[in-house]
Amino acid sequence: MTKQTVLVLGASRGLGFALAEEWLRRGWSVIATARGKSDELAKLAGRFPGSLETETVDINDAEGVRALHDRLKNRCLDVLFVNAGIARAIEESPATASEDDFQDMMLTNAFSPVRAAEMLRDLVPASGTIAIMTSELGSIANANGGWQLYSSSKAALNMLMKGYAAKNAGDGHTLLLVAPGWVRTDMGGSDATLSIEESIPLVVDMISANHGKPGLRYVDRFNEELPW
Repeated sequence: MTKQTVLVLGASRGLGFALAEEWLRRGWSVIATARGKSDELAKLAGRFPGSLETETVDINDAEGVRALHDRLKNRCLDVLFVNAGIARAIEESPATASEDDFQDMMLTNAFSPVRAAEMLRDLVPASGTIAIMTSELGSIANANGGWQLYSSSKAALNMLMKGYAAKNAGDGHTLLLVAPGWVRTDMGGSDATLSIEESIPLVVDMISANHGKPGLRYVDRFNEELPW
């Protein structure tokens, strides 16, 4: 039986690493990317020999993403999962924040993930899934003023994926904007309410439950739709 294959963009640590590990535990072939050499991914490959490949790419480097596409052009991806995000100026507002911090978040959290999905979409068959990590904070309807600049970058990601879905409706892909909850990682911080073990297995379950269902959904780890 042929293993299913997932490409996880941004898998050197945190949620991306946990996603790669979870899919490996479930018997998948995993292609995991990092911006540079990753000792943790090397150790993971040792635990799952023959099931994990690693690639080097920076999601903010368009030419690097194109080169990754060319290296994988003969592969078929059941799932493409784009995991990219930075959090800066958490307590700031537009009046106090650095423009560079905001621009960096918009590039990494919104623009680059959707660009990567566009560049790599032809590696995913019509029955496959393209998922991007977003956040509950990307919901405009539920906005409460917290993490204002980060939230706006995730709302921008959601909007860009709305446009992507409309332009590529004929692909037949399952498109998911995934909100994993507030998870204790380097970015989420020690005050976050969830452990990785409480979030990521449910995220993978949710992706499996949606596989083969065309169209865009903005969902949490419980497969509940979130308000835009």
